[in-house]
Parts: sequence; C-alpha cells; structure tokens
Amino acid sequence: MTQKPKFMWLVRERIRTMQYSYFTEKNYVFWIKRFIHFHKLRHPNDMSSDEVNQFLTHLAVDRKVAPSTQNQALCALVFLYKEVLKCPLGENTINAVRSRLHRNLPVVLSPSEVKRLLNYLHGIPLLMAKLIYGTGLRKSEVHRLRVKDIDFERNQVIVKRGKGNKDRLLPLPEACREELQKQIEFVEQLHLKDRRENINGVEVPYALEIKEPNAGKSLVWQWVFPSFRISTDPRTLIIRRHHVHPSVFAKHVKKAVEKAGINKKVTAHVFRHSFATHLLESGADIRTVQELMGHSDVRTTQIYTHVLNRNPSGTLSPLDKL
Repeated sequence: MTQKPKFMWLVRERIRTMQYSYFTEKNYVFWIKRFIHFHKLRHPNDMSSDEVNQFLTHLAVDRKVAPSTQNQALCALVFLYKEVLKCPLGENTINAVRSRLHRNLPVVLSPSEVKRLLNYLHGIPLLMAKLIYGTGLRKSEVHRLRVKDIDFERNQVIVKRGKGNKDRLLPLPEACREELQKQIEFVEQLHLKDRRENINGVEVPYALEIKEPNAGKSLVWQWVFPSFRISTDPRTLIIRRHHVHPSVFAKHVKKAVEKAGINKKVTAHVFRHSFATHLLESGADIRTVQELMGHSDVRTTQIYTHVLNRNPSGTLSPLDKL
C-alpha cells in the first residue's frame, strides 16, 4: 500500500511546479507552518477564512508585525487555499485587523560615506557593493548574476527575472568593468576545474533544464559570484556549485561599517537606496530612476524624494538665523 505524501511536500511540489523561487518557497512554507501551529495542528482542509482572519489578526495585534510581513503571510495562505487545496478564499472574506503602516524613510549614505565604506571592503564583497551602488541592483539580483548577464560590448548588466518576474537593462559602471572582467576570468578557470572533476552543472531555469539538460555545464550559465564550495541543492539534493551565500556579503558590510565609523544601520539594500537618492540629487528624471530600480509604481520611487540632500521647503531654520 503506497503511503500518501506528507502535506508540506504537496505544498513544496506545487510551488516548484509553478516555478516560484527558492526564497518564495521558504517564505510560503514558513507561514503555512505558522498558520497550522497557531491553530493547534488542525489540517487546513478543516479551516477556512475565519481561521485565516484569526491568524492574520494575531500577527497584527499580538505580534505587531509590519504590514509587509502580514502581507507575506496572507499571500502564502491565499496560495495554499487556491493552488494546493483548490478551495480559494472568497474575495470579501479576508477582514483581519491590518498591521499599522509606518512610513519609514530609507537609510541613505552620503557620497563621502559610500567612498569611506568602499575603502574598507575588498575582493568580491567590494565588487558586489560597487555593482549595487553603481546600478541599483537588489542584493538577490547581484547574487544571481550569470556570465551571460554581463554585456561588455554594450556596457550593460542584464537582470533576468527580477522581482515581479521582470527583466531590465542597467548601464555597466566603467569603475566596475576591469574588476568584472577579472572576476569572469576567475569563473572561467573555476568552471574548467568543475568540468574536469565532472561536477554537476549549476542550477538553470526549469524549462531550460528539460530542453537543454547540459545547459548548466556551459560557461554562459555560470554564476558571476560562485561559492568556493560545492554543496547540496536543497530542492533537488543534487551536489553542485551554487552562488556565494548572501550572508557572506552581509558580514563583510557589517565589519566595514564599524571600521568606517558610520553610525547608521547599513545593509546591502542601503547601497541601492543611496543609488536612487544620489541619482535624483544629480537631476535624474524620476521615471528613469523608477525604470532602473525596477519599481512597478512610481510612488515607490517617490519615497527617495523625501530624503534628498536639501530642505523640503527651501527655507532656513529659525535657529540658524540667531
């Protein structure tokens, strides 16, 4: 007698069938488990929108999570009922207490702070920081860059399937060009070593893996920032080379911030915030910045106008007149 697959495996299988990212898979599985545990391990088949509302209200009222966090949980549960259980939640049935929206202004570095910070970074973390500040790439987009995504002839960085599954073109900063060329030369040597040792190819999009099974062994699909170690793919359990782990860059940035004496909470995303703000300060059109940042709505880009290096009203503080 064949055993029924475990419920969470069915969830993962559906996520992978729909070709969602590993990051999305981890988030959805996390929130679905939280939902089930909150309701004392009741099966989702035995629950509906009432239980969903109770859980989302708990997150807002008791846990005081941010609106984006509550929305993540909601998306996971909408996916669960629509795609896994085939019993979609009604459009007007979600009426949970919503988390209070706090308009937090983005942390932005001044140009001199960026320069100081870069002086304390070296090697791959330095090149990654330059790319984020020089192009506005998201941290995840930098980690997932492939050799084919760097077009030296046209001076472009190609973002494939970025946030919202959108592609976009970014100008390649001249200050990164030579370092990127050296990095790709290193990738070529590492790739040759992997081929000699018959290491499995890197992960490629699902459809391409079926159409061209050996695509992951070609140079063009190799990661620009590969891990030095071979590891097991958490989804397929295939032993292969992945891109460098996101925590590596974060650790180097944290150390550099301390050495530079910058009293701000600086993450990888702060380089991206600084890119947008400094472009606007230099007179760039907000629609151009929106396109470079990959924002669907210009209102998302407009948040950077609130942190420009000038007084909003153009007036002098009365204290400075004393």
